[in-house]
Amino acid sequence: MATVSRSFTAPQTVRETTRDSVLRAAGVLRYQPNRAARGLITGRTGNVGVIVPDLGNPYFHGMLEGAQTRAREADYAVFVADGQESGAEEEALIAAMRKQVDGIVLCSSRLAPARLAALEPAPTVVLLNRRVPGLPAVVIDSAAGMRQAAGHLAQLGHTRVVFVSGPRHSWSNQQRRRGLRVAAHTHGLDVVTIGPVAPQFDSGVQTAERILHTGATAVLAYNDLVAVGILSRLAELGVTVPAQLSVIGFDDIPLAAMVTPALTSVSAPTALAGQAAIDILLSRLGRPATPESEDVRTLPATLVRRASTAPPATPSAAARARAGTLKRA
Repeated sequence: MATVSRSFTAPQTVRETTRDSVLRAAGVLRYQPNRAARGLITGRTGNVGVIVPDLGNPYFHGMLEGAQTRAREADYAVFVADGQESGAEEEALIAAMRKQVDGIVLCSSRLAPARLAALEPAPTVVLLNRRVPGLPAVVIDSAAGMRQAAGHLAQLGHTRVVFVSGPRHSWSNQQRRRGLRVAAHTHGLDVVTIGPVAPQFDSGVQTAERILHTGATAVLAYNDLVAVGILSRLAELGVTVPAQLSVIGFDDIPLAAMVTPALTSVSAPTALAGQAAIDILLSRLGRPATPESEDVRTLPATLVRRASTAPPATPSAAARARAGTLKRA
């Protein structure tokens, strides 16, 4: 029995011929190791948790798929929970999962940095799309993505743009604002900020008319859901995109390529990010977290150009079109 157990839990300690015989017999009998029993020996649950701020946001689907794929390859089960855009809810979920998982991937956490830094060492926590010194993390270079987006608008000839800002305490939003400040200085852009807003479709719908009143010829939205909301309301108002207003989103969710016009967006490698977070988590299990062993991986963001951006209309034509739109609204 001990040899059978080692064939599954520590295969390197069993001769190859013996291990192959055990695995063949297990296949014939359709044997599956008992996770609970194995946990009594190893002290591990064989489970990892993944907490996202909003399960309804398609952006996190790619991360979850990547995390689950990598966890399954390592014979781990994944528990998924919705943080409901609340730091307090995240803390409650971490406490509830503590005895059920070996580690947690915390996506786009809404917790304050001090609260994250004060988390207990068990279970191991890896941040995804958030950076706090001393904690392992996988981050996407949102600042560089925003610089690409703003630079694209500048190359098209836009000089006044709107940024629809995301949640106030969102780390990603802070990085996007940082990237936009650099791009504005580099390209001489006049930036008007609207928000913060919730990262949802309705937020875009509600801000569309405010955008038109700014006199800007282009808008950068915090994410694609907000951008699609803007597109929807502009269509209702009779505003033509991109002839009268260029629109750029962020995240490049599948919906971005499905709307009309197809949305220019900053793409993030979400599945790869989910896989990387699990890799870091599994590598840290069993070894203490120290500043010297801090694991941080940065993934690139890339602008995907589609049909929602174009050179601005001439000033006179843009003014006439905007005046007519606002009068109808």
